[in-house]
Amino acid sequence: MQTLRRFVVLAVAFSAAASVVPVGAASQPNIVVMLVDDMGIMDTSVPFLTDAEGKPQRYPLNDYYRTPNMDRLASRGVRFNNFYAMSVCSPTRVCLMTGQNAARHRTTNWINPDKDNAGLRGAQDWNWRGLEPGDVTLPGVLQAAGYRTIHVGKGHFAPRAFPGADPANLGFDVNVGGGSIGAPGSYYGEHNYGGHGGKRTTHAVPGLEKYHGTATFLTEALTLEAKRHVGEAVEAKKPFYLYFAQYAVHAPFHSDPRFAAHYANSGKPANAQAFATLIEGMDKSLGDMLDHLESLGVAENTLVFFLGDNGTDAPLGHEHEVACAAPLRGKKGSHYEGGMRVPFLAAWAKSDANNPHQQRLPITAGAVQTQQAAVYDLFPTILNAAGVKAPAEHKVDGLVLDAMLTGKRDTERSEKFLMHYPHAPHRTDYFTVYRDGRWKVVYHYFPTSVSDGSHYQLFNLAEDPFEQSNLAGSRPEELRRLMKGLIAALEQCDAAYPLAKDGSGPEKPRLP
Repeated sequence: MQTLRRFVVLAVAFSAAASVVPVGAASQPNIVVMLVDDMGIMDTSVPFLTDAEGKPQRYPLNDYYRTPNMDRLASRGVRFNNFYAMSVCSPTRVCLMTGQNAARHRTTNWINPDKDNAGLRGAQDWNWRGLEPGDVTLPGVLQAAGYRTIHVGKGHFAPRAFPGADPANLGFDVNVGGGSIGAPGSYYGEHNYGGHGGKRTTHAVPGLEKYHGTATFLTEALTLEAKRHVGEAVEAKKPFYLYFAQYAVHAPFHSDPRFAAHYANSGKPANAQAFATLIEGMDKSLGDMLDHLESLGVAENTLVFFLGDNGTDAPLGHEHEVACAAPLRGKKGSHYEGGMRVPFLAAWAKSDANNPHQQRLPITAGAVQTQQAAVYDLFPTILNAAGVKAPAEHKVDGLVLDAMLTGKRDTERSEKFLMHYPHAPHRTDYFTVYRDGRWKVVYHYFPTSVSDGSHYQLFNLAEDPFEQSNLAGSRPEELRRLMKGLIAALEQCDAAYPLAKDGSGPEKPRLP
């Protein structure tokens, strides 16, 4: 990681502890982050897309999926329909942990557990090692402030050979299921979640041995463990931070038998049906956690954030560019909206107007927020809710979301977003995306994958939300303005660039 955000653990603890409100369950809210792997904004029965007036608008995919507990959470809080993550998983996860844009922390690709996967001409200085002990992290700062920090599910913060692969080395008191792997070997307890042998043994989910040989689906096993550790924190009268990173709904697309009958007559192929069962199982996990918080008597004091880590990878058909996230264009790994926009919900687990935590951070029930926000905003938002400050030397790109949680616009907020992917191959090679309000530019470093061979794509998302009309040729003033903003944002983050084709050095974006 860059020197800017590397500190010894003791320095983090001292700086964080010096900036905290009085520690204790009564003075600090509990916080739950549920992060769902490969879940895009259309993979739910909750309509996130809105019409011209900002009202939720249903599309056919909303009627295919079953997510009643996401509906339940949305009714208690606010949904964001312009919430961005990075286009693949590890960059988003490090953004959430550090509050930094991927261009700054330089984990700009998914981390291969066993080899440097920068790509043929990928940036030499990209951060394959991911997070390391001593880096400033959200759980580390909360841990120093008296929180019990609980990691359940997918880690994917660092390669197998490095200590950052274990979330317990990054500020978590508890780690269940987290390691270097980005996908489970199996969702089935009968197959020991991948540890039964075969090609995917290296992707076996760790820490779930007690469920081996049983019919317990992976999502359920992780939920049981999350409930257990939350219960222990409450019993110990400790405020807790639960980072519940579902392996669902990432491939392999193993059908969850609890829900298979719901999709048997859908007319969809087997993988698409299995994907829908993974969505519904994840949603049941959310509902089980909400019920558990109520049964423990801490729901009023618990702030819940729910989001996906990148655009959809739904196996609904790869032959058409909008098949998986219709009506949005693109999917996981791409520079289109379907690759980067994700569902985001924020709510108190149970509403109570008299609760002091909720009075300090009121969230409007049933609100829809159409203003832009991004995954790195969670870092400062969560620390602010806990009454904690990050070390002053640690650069944070995210902004506090408090004003937006009411569903109203934050007039002080800049509506800009940067997504940097100096790698190949994936669905799109070597690109940077920059959004400024209604305008979005995509810069292609080596534009072989663009139909017109151009470095530039320009979209007016207010008039063309599904990105059908490239205006790069017809709006040269806007293109140049957006490209100036893109270049400045990359420089401000000290970004790493892909290598030039002749190997002479970095290939930087060019103005039109």
